[in-house]
Amino acid sequence: MTSSPPPQWSGSSNGRVVIVGASLAGLRAAETLRAEGFTGHLTLIGDEPYEPYDRPPLSKSVQEGWISEEHTTLPRRRDIAAEWLMGAPAVALDLPNRQVHLADGDPVPFDRLLITTGTRARPWPDKEQADLDGVFTLRTRDDAAQIHARLAAGPKRVLVIGGGFTGSEVASVCRELGLHVTVTERSATPLAGALGQAAGTFAAYLQRQHGVDLRCNTTVLALEGDAQKRLRRARLSDGDELDVDVAVVALGTLRNTEWLQSGGLAADRRGIVCDAACRAFDADGVVTDDIFVAGDVARWPHPLYDGELLVVEHWSNAVTQAETAAHNMLANAAARRAHKHLPSFWSNQFGVNIKSIGVPTFADTIVLTQGSTEERRLVAAYGRGDRIVAAVAVNAPRSLPAYQALIEARAPFPPDLHASNGPAELHPLPAGFPKRGQPTHDPGAIPTGAGPNTPEQQIEKEVLKLLDPRIPLGAPPLISQHANEIAMEKRSLLHEVHTGGMRP
Repeated sequence: MTSSPPPQWSGSSNGRVVIVGASLAGLRAAETLRAEGFTGHLTLIGDEPYEPYDRPPLSKSVQEGWISEEHTTLPRRRDIAAEWLMGAPAVALDLPNRQVHLADGDPVPFDRLLITTGTRARPWPDKEQADLDGVFTLRTRDDAAQIHARLAAGPKRVLVIGGGFTGSEVASVCRELGLHVTVTERSATPLAGALGQAAGTFAAYLQRQHGVDLRCNTTVLALEGDAQKRLRRARLSDGDELDVDVAVVALGTLRNTEWLQSGGLAADRRGIVCDAACRAFDADGVVTDDIFVAGDVARWPHPLYDGELLVVEHWSNAVTQAETAAHNMLANAAARRAHKHLPSFWSNQFGVNIKSIGVPTFADTIVLTQGSTEERRLVAAYGRGDRIVAAVAVNAPRSLPAYQALIEARAPFPPDLHASNGPAELHPLPAGFPKRGQPTHDPGAIPTGAGPNTPEQQIEKEVLKLLDPRIPLGAPPLISQHANEIAMEKRSLLHEVHTGGMRP
């Protein structure tokens, strides 16, 4: 059981506040603390050596050469007068003694703690292949700089593994640079994890129209290098072998919760459970009053989504949740406020702007409500049962506020809009999201179950197969080579899931 905080910290503007995670959410929370009158000692802990920077430009603007990775540093709204402990990740939480342990240095004491540790890129599962010169993930400033240098050098072919938003944006940049690019996607379409396969058919059309060699229902079985350990070839599940110079592994993210395994909080691979006030639950399901969570690592209940705990990997959610958490860290019980931000995200790729509001992954049905794919300007609404829960717009961002109002009002689905550019008749279709438990690429917002003590999904053979990105969703290919390696990797994945840890 965790100890209760001293009563004097409730609603206090002094004391010691520690923020673990020095990125967008951590910085905005620190600024809000100071703006709302916190005068005590403030410490920010970050695993990277850089000042907080903006991640969305890394997959687009930095790769295009419009800006360098050094110029993605986030603007400061105010002087936060903080102690910065950078380049030394947190490795353990000691709740009884109210300390955060770092990879190096002395423990950092706190009276109140905010956890904003976010996510990291999901690596290629074979470490030897992942270490080949030319194989990259894209999450950090360093990643972006390395990929930009390789793309600027003019590789003969780029392989993008995963057709989510990050992978699709990288593929878009490759075509803008005149590079040959192949995208492999395990599902039937790109963006299936975020928007579903029905909407993903439009994303597939865009990619192919712009010259992308798109391989859906296809995985990469192995990456192969030469004697100097430089990437040279990729073997695909469709039987093809590609000569490639660069591979960008865009398989989604992992939440940074391993350091909390024995910390006494309700935390697992899905994230850290908190209430609507951003207060973390402990391992016994009791809400804390001095430990808060915000950003990509938080699992929290949104009133519009039937008690499901959401994890939301959106820029706007990180900002608004951090501001709410910071406010509540200083507020007494009567002055706390709930985080009810409706998730939204955007992406620019292949000459179009894609923007969404709500939680598409909560839906089971989609319907085209305005525009058409032919004119590359459209809006589609998502429904669950008889209620609208999300909407996506292509080159039509100004339409979304009306849909936001419908979602917040729990309006019926399909919506009756009487739009001048709407179809004569609405034809709802299955949205086509991947199975629950299957890792998806940049899903944006994901329902993860209800309640702080809901166990993670039981690991069975079918689920274990879904965890390995090399194995197609259908029957595995009849290829004996590397069969033992994949079997060993599956056993390693099983161990990881049961222990909650990461492989070395």
